[in-house]
Amino acid sequence: MIGLATLSLFLLAVLALFLSPGPNMAFVLSHGVAHGPRGGFAAAIGISAADLVHTLFAATGVTALVAAWPPSFDVLRYAGALYLVWLAVQALRSGGLRMDAQAQPAGFGRIVRMALLNNLVNPKALLFFMVFLPQFVDPSRGSVPLQLVQLGVVLSMAALAFNTLLGACSGQIGRWLHSRPGAARFQSSLLAVVMLGLAVRLLLLDRPSPR
Repeated sequence: MIGLATLSLFLLAVLALFLSPGPNMAFVLSHGVAHGPRGGFAAAIGISAADLVHTLFAATGVTALVAAWPPSFDVLRYAGALYLVWLAVQALRSGGLRMDAQAQPAGFGRIVRMALLNNLVNPKALLFFMVFLPQFVDPSRGSVPLQLVQLGVVLSMAALAFNTLLGACSGQIGRWLHSRPGAARFQSSLLAVVMLGLAVRLLLLDRPSPR
């Protein structure tokens, strides 16, 4: 069982990470602007779901096995970069998603899947969970895998709350843009730029140094 002092320190560290600009923040902001608060919330759900999957990987040792085979890092980042480029092309071809009642239901599920896959194919996310979570585990307090799962669930719930708020704020900007001429094209271009930027970031990642 995680101690209260450890949990408090963990939450402070998590908050600092959330406030640091990164790919998840960019993903939530861009989809909140393009699709409104609903889009930001969908992105938040997808990211939190991916966090839970990464937690299970870390707790069961899958992450360590992946990291032990160096080529897997390249496989993941190349696959992720191709997927993000495809998303950018789709955003440009669509011309922006209309924020109306008819389009929202289908768009919500698609954004959740996009956020989920974007996080899952990021090798840095795998390594993050393998390196970050164990720092707050105390073997003397019981099962290590159980503590990892507890920490991962806390992180996932905190991420959901933070990204939902972030998406709602950016969604208000999206609603304002929607009432302006040419906003749809701007929104789709913004999404494409963000997706391409994330793809380039993945391609430029260095392999972790062997220990």
